Amino acid sequence: MVKLKINQKKYEIDADPEMPLLWAIRDKIGLTGTKYGCGVAQCGACTVHVDGEAVRSCVVPISAAEGKEITTIEGLSSDLGDSLQQAWIAEDVPQCGYCQSGQIMSAAVLLAHNDKPTDEDIDDVMTGNICRCGTYNRIRRAIHSAADSVRKQKGEN
Repeated sequence: MVKLKINQKKYEIDADPEMPLLWAIRDKIGLTGTKYGCGVAQCGACTVHVDGEAVRSCVVPISAAEGKEITTIEGLSSDLGDSLQQAWIAEDVPQCGYCQSGQIMSAAVLLAHNDKPTDEDIDDVMTGNICRCGTYNRIRRAIHSAADSVRKQKGEN
């Protein structure tokens, strides 16, 4: 049994300790917002937070995540998550939408550490997230918009 804490809830998973975290999240727990894309940590669709950092859950064994704080798109904080989701909608970011939860999870880590990102900051963090529809300019605008919203919530300019 592997003990995981996902979105503030504790789970005991009866599975091979080498099972990728992605499959525990999707198949064992039933949270399907985290997507399978490539299986080799190259596309970013499976991005979740482990102890506050963005990781590709398709290559992280559940044994490596035991005892750590895991957050999926379903558990993203309402302040940051709502700001990003509203910005995504306002900028019409999603096309097919498949990569979007991974994109938002990577953007959330960026904004948690930097609420005034430059285009270069955004590009550096988001490089590992592939959007087959090519909405990168919209994604960048949405992140800037969400950053503005986060600063306003904090009472900053």
